[in-house]
Amino acid sequence: MENRRKEERWSLKGNTALVTGGTKGIGRGIVEELAGFGVRVHTCARNEQDLNSLLDQWRKINLPVTGSVCDVSSRADREKLMEEVSSIFDGKLNILICQTNKL
Repeated sequence: MENRRKEERWSLKGNTALVTGGTKGIGRGIVEELAGFGVRVHTCARNEQDLNSLLDQWRKINLPVTGSVCDVSSRADREKLMEEVSSIFDGKLNILICQTNKL
C-alpha cells in the first residue's frame, strides 16, 4: 500500500512538458523518457523532416508527443511556439526543458 502511494505521489502522469530541441541527442532522450512516464510532451525542432519522422515513430508506439517547427533563436518563432503550446495544453505547462545549443 505504501509503495503505491509513493508511486502516485511521484508520478508524472497527466503532466505536460515542452522540450525544445527534442529530435536529437539528449533532447530526444528527454522527450521519450517523459512521454514514457505518461507526460504529454510537445517538442520543437528546426528541421521539419526530422521532426515529422520522429512524430510518426512516436505515434506508432503510442507516445503522447506533439511537435512543431521552431527556431528558438527567432523571437517570432518562440512567441508562436508559446501560443501553440498554450492552446494544446489548455494553458497548463508543468515542465519546461530548453535543450538547445542556440539562443
